[in-house]
Amino acid sequence: MTAPPRETSLAARERVVPVVSPGCLIPVADFGPTDHVRGWVTTGVVTLLATVSRFLNLGSPTDAGTPVFDEKHYAPQAWQVLHNHWVEDNPGFGLVVHPPVGKQVIALGEAIFGYDGVGWRFSGAVLGVALVALVTRIARRINRSTLVGGIAGVLLICDGVSFVAARTALLDGILTFFVVAAFGALIVDRDQVRQRMHVALLEGRTTETEWGPRLGVRWWRFGAGVLLGLACGTKWSGLYFVVFFGAMSLAFDVAARRLYQVRRPWLGALRRDAAPTGYALGLIPFAVYLAGYAPWFASETAIDRHEVGQAVGPHSMVPLPDAVRSLWYYTAKAFQFHAGLTNAAGNHHPWESKPWSWPMSLRPVLYAIDQQNVPGCGAQSCVKAEMLVGTPAMWWLAVPVLVYATWRMVVRRDWRYAVVWVGYCAGWLPWFADIDRQMYFFYAATMAPFLVLAIALICGDILHAPKQGRERRTLGLILVSCYVAVVATNFAWLFPVLTGLPISQQTWNMEIWLPSWR
Repeated sequence: MTAPPRETSLAARERVVPVVSPGCLIPVADFGPTDHVRGWVTTGVVTLLATVSRFLNLGSPTDAGTPVFDEKHYAPQAWQVLHNHWVEDNPGFGLVVHPPVGKQVIALGEAIFGYDGVGWRFSGAVLGVALVALVTRIARRINRSTLVGGIAGVLLICDGVSFVAARTALLDGILTFFVVAAFGALIVDRDQVRQRMHVALLEGRTTETEWGPRLGVRWWRFGAGVLLGLACGTKWSGLYFVVFFGAMSLAFDVAARRLYQVRRPWLGALRRDAAPTGYALGLIPFAVYLAGYAPWFASETAIDRHEVGQAVGPHSMVPLPDAVRSLWYYTAKAFQFHAGLTNAAGNHHPWESKPWSWPMSLRPVLYAIDQQNVPGCGAQSCVKAEMLVGTPAMWWLAVPVLVYATWRMVVRRDWRYAVVWVGYCAGWLPWFADIDRQMYFFYAATMAPFLVLAIALICGDILHAPKQGRERRTLGLILVSCYVAVVATNFAWLFPVLTGLPISQQTWNMEIWLPSWR
């Protein structure tokens, strides 16, 4: 046999052996945006714009100086709360069917400005402005982009649902603020947990046990629990967010432990995080909810305060204080009222709607309308109307936005879209459980900020798409700028029917874009 050629042997010896990288051993230390000054300047500008829009002519419209639509329930109840040691006890109002926190918030504005349109709407407008600031900061933190945060804030300013909810003395705008504030606190908690895990990894503590390290006191999560308690103390539908956000927080913990090389992340989250999460997002909200009834407990004349021995038997199988048993009776009565408010029982309202119509704002709510002898339109009467309706340039995109968010969440495992999806569905899906119940589109107020966040994330993806050249980046900026301009223009067009400004009958007809809006 002859030896192989020398060149072949040299080639074999000099052949480069590919090296397989084990991957990044330490995750990137990314715990939030770093452009703090620019971030606060942007937030301040957006908040100023929100203040102008929410407070401009806040006291109008009214019904001859009285509240409009369901303000007729909450404005006088808040006034009574203000002048009766923070409790409601007037049987003339009938059954009090919502917890007290929202009416206590409305009462603060009435304490400052008195019983008029500005007074009973002031607190809601303040929270509406704060909501815009919150959404701006949340979008900035989720996307790590101040520009995207600013876009989200502008979009929320131009959302008809959030705008009207902030300018009317109803409970849903107050509920939305507490829900979004709790959501933002949990987003900050997520970043803080990862920062603590990063420190633990650098110190070699993540592998000391198979469950990973303890994470210490988490004040942001505790704050989220307080805010969720205030949400439940405003309307019971805040409970939906307690459940959804609790699951989301645990998912954050599992993901963080997995990312930082904990050997058994699921067991670690169960052992280290489940009980503290239950305390912070279960027990604390319940305690805050009960605290909202502190004036009721202290009162001798509050509704149903002393039902033990009257409507409630003197003895109980479970040893509870009489005050708690009376509160349980009071709560059960309110629940029965809501449970009986069904279409099957003959309860119909001309502006009610079902949750399948909410994503696209197909059936808005007309809060007030006056078409008789309204001056300013010559011989013909003007029309003054206030309608809760979502800005079509955003709400009519809800279905494709949700589909895209679901794809990003499931296929691309994008946590940003996942958390927005959780918030949106928490305000929407539970209402399908009792479809016969009488419902209104203003229940969708909690969905609006999360729709805005989803649209802002998509705008951010267009602006910051990887590996795009200067021309494509410029094109993306033009597209996003044009879209925001369309939303603002759409909002400006609807502005008269969002605020009750007098318009001609012809203009009113042009404002009604769909037959279901009538």
